[in-house]
Amino acid sequence: MELDPKTMRTTKPGLKPLILTLIVPFSFILCNRICSFPLLWKSVEIYRSPLPFRGIEAFSSQLDSEPLHFRCQFQAMFLGFNFTASNDVAEAIINKMSLLNPNSLQCGNCGAYEVSVVIDSGSSCVRTQNSKAQCPFKCGEEVAFFGGKLSDEDVDDLLRGCLGNVDGGGNVYSVVVVNGGDKEAEVRAVVGKYRHAWILGRVLEEEALSRVAEIFAKVFMNGRSEGDLIRAEFMPVGADGRIVLSFSLLNAEPRDWIYDWNFREIDETLLQPVIQSLQPIANITVESQVLYHTQMSSFSYWDEVLGSHISSTKDLPFFVNSNEWHLDTSVAAGGRSKLLQLVVYIPSAKECPLRLELPNGDLSNTNGFISPMWGGVVVWNPQSCKKDLESKDSVKHMISTQDIQKLFGILMGQLRQLLGLKSDNLYVDQSGTYVLQGSEKGFTQWELDILSRNHVCFNLYSCAATLGSLSRLVQSLPRMIITDEIGKKVMISLEAAKFAQSNASAGIYDASAASSRQARSLAEDSFFHPSIMSISYYSYWHSFIIYTPYFLLVMKPVIFPVLSEWKRYKQENMKFVAWKAKAK
Repeated sequence: MELDPKTMRTTKPGLKPLILTLIVPFSFILCNRICSFPLLWKSVEIYRSPLPFRGIEAFSSQLDSEPLHFRCQFQAMFLGFNFTASNDVAEAIINKMSLLNPNSLQCGNCGAYEVSVVIDSGSSCVRTQNSKAQCPFKCGEEVAFFGGKLSDEDVDDLLRGCLGNVDGGGNVYSVVVVNGGDKEAEVRAVVGKYRHAWILGRVLEEEALSRVAEIFAKVFMNGRSEGDLIRAEFMPVGADGRIVLSFSLLNAEPRDWIYDWNFREIDETLLQPVIQSLQPIANITVESQVLYHTQMSSFSYWDEVLGSHISSTKDLPFFVNSNEWHLDTSVAAGGRSKLLQLVVYIPSAKECPLRLELPNGDLSNTNGFISPMWGGVVVWNPQSCKKDLESKDSVKHMISTQDIQKLFGILMGQLRQLLGLKSDNLYVDQSGTYVLQGSEKGFTQWELDILSRNHVCFNLYSCAATLGSLSRLVQSLPRMIITDEIGKKVMISLEAAKFAQSNASAGIYDASAASSRQARSLAEDSFFHPSIMSISYYSYWHSFIIYTPYFLLVMKPVIFPVLSEWKRYKQENMKFVAWKAKAK
């Protein structure tokens, strides 16, 4: 039988050449697996500081499922009443408070509170077990005797001396009710500038309970607010916890007159107490400027009866002339700080005196208005609106101290409204009228407590939303760089938020407000960090597509010999199979 070497062979082809050829690519792959691939993976690795994803999720879930509860303590002291059981009186007050304030579980309100009662009839004295006040009530006779003879300021200071050391610092909201005096005399109810109030006069027992419950629920708990306490439009605090108060004195027409003010004296004597009182809520800085040729955009009309130029409230949106009122010039208000404009506008001689008309047709008592989240404007008319025609050059005048104090009082009232508080000194409710004492600092202690509670809630919800967004963003982009600075800020922000929660539950409002402000500020800093915003991120498929051509070029001299040897082996094996078949 003839053998054709091109189609047949008598021996089986050996595997040694194929095995030797396969050893080369396997050695190459193994070496790359051990050496090159880890180095390559390390070269494209993205550094990510560990973030507390579970902690952020737990914090957000806790705020959503369970509102933040602020601990509030109330105590009522009844002098000259014949209540028999103090516990029954405390329970009756709590029931009335629940009816008057059904939203007590809302964040920013006193969700966890207790009421203690002291009943001093003169011959006997009883109190509830949770009361920390003395029984008989210290200086109760002085309040009963001097209450109707002293001024409200003196009674306020007298009660502060009696109640200031209750619970180690006067953090208890107290109401003193003194039953006595002339039957025909009017019952006087006053809320002081600290954390107490008093009621003097002939009061029935049921009326006394109702008045005490109203002061606790309507005044001390929510500051006479009927709606939602956490309103974003009344939270003018920057994301960094700062507020810049920009005071501007605008002269509409310098050819008529020029007015200036001594703002350094205003800052030192009037503004600093206000700034210090608001320190737990926001870090406030102040700036001032005097501008000229600042005409208003709205038009006024002359009223012969009132003898004034009248600008209607419907024209107030056009009062501020953004083209000529160059107010937003603050460098300190750059970034995430909040800028509030407080403007004193001096009209020209042809529009002096200028008065603002309310929607009901009455003239505004303050002659000013506010714009939420922007600021407020006060129109100030000089005493003499007649231009000196003989004088060619405008004479520079200084606003008197008395006028400065009046203007400052109006501007502080506008600042209170911008922060969500009311500025009137009377509160009328179902049981009667209450006089609200003002403070030389612009804000009473119980008002600062309300602001602190509201801002703690607002800051914590903002912090939770920001950290939650950052957490979802980081987890959705595995190639995002997370520096140690971002990780540290997130950790501190979460710790500050938890610290604010614990202080709120303990009734420490100042520390809670400061911690919540820090938590929100650090959360915002982390989310808007430059290392996050300046880099374009890509997925793992991007790296695969980029580096695949490189590996193909490298693998070409290794893979092709294997394929060629495998092809040769198959051909030789087919020759051997063909010879065996023919031999049979």
